[in-house]
Amino acid sequence: MKTILLVEDDSNLADGLVMNLEAEGYQVVHVGDGSHVVDVYERGNFDLVLLDIMLPGTDGLTICKTMRSKGHTVPILFLSARDQTEEKIEGLIAGGDDYITKPFEVPELMARIQGIFRRQAWLASNEQEVADEYAFEGRRINFKTFEAEGPRGKQELSRRECMVARYLIERVGQVVSRDQLLDAVWGYHIYPTNRTIDNFILKLRKIFEDDPAKPGYFETVRGAGYRFNRPPKEQG
Repeated sequence: MKTILLVEDDSNLADGLVMNLEAEGYQVVHVGDGSHVVDVYERGNFDLVLLDIMLPGTDGLTICKTMRSKGHTVPILFLSARDQTEEKIEGLIAGGDDYITKPFEVPELMARIQGIFRRQAWLASNEQEVADEYAFEGRRINFKTFEAEGPRGKQELSRRECMVARYLIERVGQVVSRDQLLDAVWGYHIYPTNRTIDNFILKLRKIFEDDPAKPGYFETVRGAGYRFNRPPKEQG
């Protein structure tokens, strides 16, 4: 049984979500404000956090950033009435795994949750061509711990950044479109803009490229998408 931490200050909405989530077989712990969310999370054993953005105490974006800075890699799905594209991108950059806009239908939320767990299993799978850790020319990325190391030292990746990197690395030398990445990593097309993927690719370049402005590994193929280029020493 997977356990979900629900952070929502609207008691009526929270009661309905708890009822529906428990009916689907999840165990749910509800918190009504943002003041002690990180403490509650650290005392429990949670598989997913459903996190409202506008909360009394501490807002959801700050909570997410705090959890990521402490090394917590649990999937976070934002619940919010804020529906502007910029706000959604802000949530993903903060470390969120998904974003659903209120009001939403319960079946859509359940589909999002199932999608998160399905892609989480894919990221952790040992059956892929790429092992848990991939190293190339003094650089490395660990797909289980989300740790990365490049020319500027060690850094932490978010789950989504790790998934984007893995998807490209598994298809080394192949051009992957933005739509393919969105469908594989998020499960659907979230935004009518390319900036969603662009922001994640930019982060990977800052970690792995000698000069992020002149990428050699995570390359943009104009009008087509992106490609991970195998390092020269690994070719042939």
